[in-house]
Amino acid sequence: MKKRFTLKNISIALIFILLMIQSIQIDKTIEPVNPATDFISVTAANTEVAGLLKTACYDCHSNQPTYPWYTNMAPVSWWIKHHINEGSQHLNFSIWRTYSEKRKNHKLEECIEMIEEGEMPMYSYTLMHKEAKLADSQKLQLVQFFKALKGNANFEND
Repeated sequence: MKKRFTLKNISIALIFILLMIQSIQIDKTIEPVNPATDFISVTAANTEVAGLLKTACYDCHSNQPTYPWYTNMAPVSWWIKHHINEGSQHLNFSIWRTYSEKRKNHKLEECIEMIEEGEMPMYSYTLMHKEAKLADSQKLQLVQFFKALKGNANFEND
């Protein structure tokens, strides 16, 4: 008797694979943050700017991501963890003070550019995090904050 690939067999195989990959969980370890190196503390950001940064940026660009319920489901969890790892490697607000002045200014330029061009926060992120979608006035507020810091060698709150 010859086995045939039927829609039913393929569906069962896919369900089995999806169930099996659930055993491969992402690392959700949250590293402690030293306020002495964190961007919000170092720059003495006001409460409103700090709130915008925490809501729209810190999940991917710090050591303090939040992991919603859907990060328990592979392969979505793998995709999200990849974004978090990539984002915090590119810019990590939790270790801001450790950056050189040149790197800080470059990162501020990138922040300004990404916000002005509408690339950050990412559309894929704001789909699931409606609170992270920034109004034009909020974008302007962040851009102005970053511009005020850029080029100012003494912007650290020492």
